Amino acid sequence: MKVDVLLGLQWGDEGKGKVVDVLTPRYDVVARFQGGPNAGHTLEFEGQKYVLRSIPSGIFQGDKVNIIGNGVVLDPALFKAEAEALEASGHPLKERLHISKKAHLIMPTHRVLDAAYEAAKGDAKVGTTGKGIGPTYTDKISRNGIRVGDILGDFDTIYAKAKARHEDILKSMNFEYDITEIEKEWMAGIEYLRQFPLVDSEHEINALLKADKSVLCEGAQGTMLDIDFGSYPFVTSSNTVCAGACSGLGVAPNKIGNVYGIMKAYCTRVGSGPFPTELFDETGDKLCTLGHEFGSVTGRKRRCGWIDLVALKYSIMINGVTHLIMMKSDVLDTFETIKACVAYRINGVETENFPYSIEGEVEPIYAELPGWQCDMTKMTSEDEFPEEFNNYISFLEEELEVPIKIVSVGPDRDQTIERYTE
Repeated sequence: MKVDVLLGLQWGDEGKGKVVDVLTPRYDVVARFQGGPNAGHTLEFEGQKYVLRSIPSGIFQGDKVNIIGNGVVLDPALFKAEAEALEASGHPLKERLHISKKAHLIMPTHRVLDAAYEAAKGDAKVGTTGKGIGPTYTDKISRNGIRVGDILGDFDTIYAKAKARHEDILKSMNFEYDITEIEKEWMAGIEYLRQFPLVDSEHEINALLKADKSVLCEGAQGTMLDIDFGSYPFVTSSNTVCAGACSGLGVAPNKIGNVYGIMKAYCTRVGSGPFPTELFDETGDKLCTLGHEFGSVTGRKRRCGWIDLVALKYSIMINGVTHLIMMKSDVLDTFETIKACVAYRINGVETENFPYSIEGEVEPIYAELPGWQCDMTKMTSEDEFPEEFNNYISFLEEELEVPIKIVSVGPDRDQTIERYTE
């Protein structure tokens, strides 16, 4: 048995949570392989809305096994709040959720360091969520981190040593802070974590595969935020691409099966960083309003623009995408004309290859297609798609050379249409 991977192809916020929830009935296991509580996956069904930050999106589907892998960074306080809210709404977790001992812990002082580093950058700040993700991954790479498995040993000593090191850094930066209350909540989160199965997730996942169990690997953020292949330095601190599933779960490359790449029918970005197709006019505002484009974790307004096929082709290549899933198609329902960026013009030279850097003057070159100008939110089959929308899909498939297998026409679980492509 092989694992399938589901990940975002743009700058995050593509709608991964909903798709995982829709696909989960086909799998025995759902596993998160990277990221932390800076990534919010929103799911809506049965009149309820849920935002998951660290917990895999398969948690709502009966007796599925859900795994938080070693590539994830976990804040115990935020995890406790998220898990207790789910349990209060009738979704039992402790028998469904397993946590890797090798996942790294976000400390209260990591959050403070995040704020201090951003403040020190001034106008050059990256625009982090302030959740301590970057400093935690920094400690991991520099071999100074603390892991979930450490709570099973002499944790007080391990924690005190790591905290003292952070305090020395903050003292040298003359950064004032008070973590008294945050630390109390964090320690309560540590106690709460001890109630869950803490596992060697690489052994567990490979044993499940050997037993012919099907596994869906769930990514966070998006490909264009990958630490290596994204729009550096305006990126996250982990590998958001398909290869991250191997290192973030302990799965061999030859165990990767289908790769589901999720994209919006347009494009958005949160925080700082270059965005070639960003719109600063009424069209951009309209996309934001119709798409309810506000971050599920931060509440920040998302920047909006037309779909960028240069970046998408790059993402598809890096990830080896086998199936595309297009979200928020209905947001474009009222547009008379739809645009798609098919190339960049940089310093007078036209290119279809994603460049080393997209900072500076990058002029998007657009193809224009007629809009469908009808309400798609009530549609339940691709047989109901208007001709103009079918033409838009065909155009994208020809450009991207990958079939669009699933189309979302609204936020609810039921507003998801699977296409029967060749």
